[in-house]
Amino acid sequence: MTAPTADPEERGVRLVVVLLALTVVSGLIDAVSYLGLGHVFTANMTGNVVVLGFAAAGAPGFSAPRTATSLACFLLGAVAGGRTAAHCDGGSRRTWTRLTLAAEALLVGVAAAVAFARPDTSGTRYALIALTAFAMGLRNATVRKLRVAELTTTTVLTMTLTGLAAESRLGDATGRHALRRAAAVVAMLAGACLGAWLILHHGLALPLLLAAVASGVLAAVASGRE
Repeated sequence: MTAPTADPEERGVRLVVVLLALTVVSGLIDAVSYLGLGHVFTANMTGNVVVLGFAAAGAPGFSAPRTATSLACFLLGAVAGGRTAAHCDGGSRRTWTRLTLAAEALLVGVAAAVAFARPDTSGTRYALIALTAFAMGLRNATVRKLRVAELTTTTVLTMTLTGLAAESRLGDATGRHALRRAAAVVAMLAGACLGAWLILHHGLALPLLLAAVASGVLAAVASGRE
């Protein structure tokens, strides 16, 4: 009798682990953008819309052009992610995920190279905003289509925290993914903390390089199974 052929989708690291690692990367990216690029988010668009409102009202320390650039590039990335998802629909989730994460690693890697080469110019700041926001839009569109329970986004935690509290024992006690939700919160916190520390002590380029390397490693090892 012949042994059953292994499913290629099973090879590699489970998507749950990959998405939690990407949540750490999101914390790194938003630390870079918010602390180093003028109070702009390039991963968390909920915060970015609020920041745009602050800037439009004339609040000091906020820039409407930079925030608008981030929003526009994120949306363009999401469009690209949606088109990729449509093209890959019905095919290998493993291949699709790896392709998207490889593109993210490339974009963030270019941002790191720009930050190393020209660390403190207005053009550099806009380039970093555009590159990282596009990468995050591309990734978010992909993660949304992957539909992994409680990890349908790797950049926003409002609904994760809501579910964690509302379905806890103090709430309706129906929560089935409390550990996964808590892990996502810890992952974002860890990424933001690490990113802030690196920025304060080493500048913008190093955390971007770390984010690019992490995305590249995940692109190489991700599987198609939840």
